Amino acid sequence: MSRVELVDPSAAHADVQPVLKEVQAAFGTTPAMFRAVANSPAALNMMWAGFGALGGGRLGPQIGEQIAVLVADRNACAYCLAAHTALGRNAGVSSEQMREAQSGRSDDPKTEAILTFVEKVVRHRAQVSDADIETLRAAGVDQGELVEVIANVALNVFTNYINVALDVPVDFPAVPFTAQA
Repeated sequence: MSRVELVDPSAAHADVQPVLKEVQAAFGTTPAMFRAVANSPAALNMMWAGFGALGGGRLGPQIGEQIAVLVADRNACAYCLAAHTALGRNAGVSSEQMREAQSGRSDDPKTEAILTFVEKVVRHRAQVSDADIETLRAAGVDQGELVEVIANVALNVFTNYINVALDVPVDFPAVPFTAQA
C-alpha cells in the first residue's frame, strides 16, 4: 500500500489537473507513480517536464528506456523496471534488448558504452574518471549526449526513489530483477 495518497485525477487540485490530463492522454490511464507525485505540484511538473525534454533529446526514447531499466534494476525499483520495460517495448526496443540493457549490455557498441558508463554513475554515485569519459567519446558519444546520459540517470534515480520510498503499487507487468540489483 502506498505511503502517500494516490491522487484521484478527477478530484485533483487545479494545480496538478493539467499535467494529469497530459499523462492520461499519453498513457491512456494515470499510472500510480504520477498519482503519488501529484501530491506535490512542483515535483509533478518537474518530473513530467523532464520526461518530455529527455524523450525529445538527442539520445532518443530507445536509449533513454534502456538507461531507465538499468538504473531501476540497480536501485531495486520494481515500479520503474516494469514501467520502463513496457515503455521500451513501445518505443521499439525488443524484449531481448531490454533484458540485455537491464544487465548493462547491448549489441550496439555505442549503447553498450553508454550502459557501462551508467552502471558506473549509479554504482559510484557519479564518481567517474577521465578514462570513463574518454571511453564514451571513443564510442561516438558527444558532449551533449554525455550530458543527456547523466540527466537520464538523475531523472530515473528521482523516480526510483519516489516509488521505492513511497511504496507505490506497480501497475505495469512485473519484471524480475537481475542478480546485480
